[in-house]
Amino acid sequence: MTALYNPMDLSGRRMLVTGASAGIGRATAVMLSRLGARVILNGRDVDRLNDTAAQLEGDGHAVAAFDLSELEAVPGWVKQLAADHGPLDGIAHCAGIQTLRPIRIFSADFFDSVMRANLGSALALARGLRQKGCHAERAAMALISSTAATAASPGNVVYAASKGGVIAATKGLAVELLSDGIRVNCVVPSIVETELIERGKQKLTAEQYEHLRKLQPLGFGHPDDIAHMLAYLLADTSRWMTGSIVTVDGGRTA
Repeated sequence: MTALYNPMDLSGRRMLVTGASAGIGRATAVMLSRLGARVILNGRDVDRLNDTAAQLEGDGHAVAAFDLSELEAVPGWVKQLAADHGPLDGIAHCAGIQTLRPIRIFSADFFDSVMRANLGSALALARGLRQKGCHAERAAMALISSTAATAASPGNVVYAASKGGVIAATKGLAVELLSDGIRVNCVVPSIVETELIERGKQKLTAEQYEHLRKLQPLGFGHPDDIAHMLAYLLADTSRWMTGSIVTVDGGRTA
C-alpha cells in the first residue's frame, strides 16, 4: 500500500521551539513532533519544559533551558545546540512577553525588557542560526508578531511597537539570509486563548472581556490555530515563501 502523501512531513528534521513551556510554544512543539520532527524545547522553566516534553510524540527530543533576553549569549548557545544535536532545520520563535501598560507610565526599563524579549531575541536567534554549521542546507525561521502591531492598540503601545519591529525584521532578514539558505516568515495572530490571556482576564470586567471576544468574528483563537501555521511555514509547504507576513486572526482585520 502506498504511503499517504503528507506535504508537511518533518520526519528527521531538527526544530527549535522557543517559549515551549506553555501556550502557542507548547502547542507548536507538540504539533511538530506529531509531524515527525525532533524538537528542542526552549524556555526558562525546566519543570514546565519537561511537562511539554512528556506530551511529544516520537523520540530524539531535547530540553534546552535558556534565557533569550541574554542577547549577546544567544549565538553561542545556538552554536552549542548545533554541536550537541546537529544543524537546525528550523526555528519556531514563540517566546515573548505581553504586559499592558499605558504610555503615561512608560519607563526605559519597561521598554528595554519588552524590546529585548520580543524583538531582540528574534534578531539574536537569526544571528545564531546563520552561523556556519548551525543550520541545514535549507532552513526556516517562523516568527510571531501580533495584530497589536497592525491595528490601534491603546494602552499597549510598547508591546505593539516591539511586534511591529518583528514584521520589519522579517522582511529584512528574509533578504539578508537568502544566501545562507534560510527562509524567514512571520505569523500575525490576534487574541489566542493561552494561560497568558487567562491571567489577563482577571484584570478585565465582563464587558471588557466580551468586547475583546467580539473583535474576532470567529472568536478567540486556540494555540493549535497558530501552531498549524507555524508548522506550515517550517515545512516544504512554504518552500516558495520568504518575507511573508501571514495573518491568522479570526477575521479581526478583515
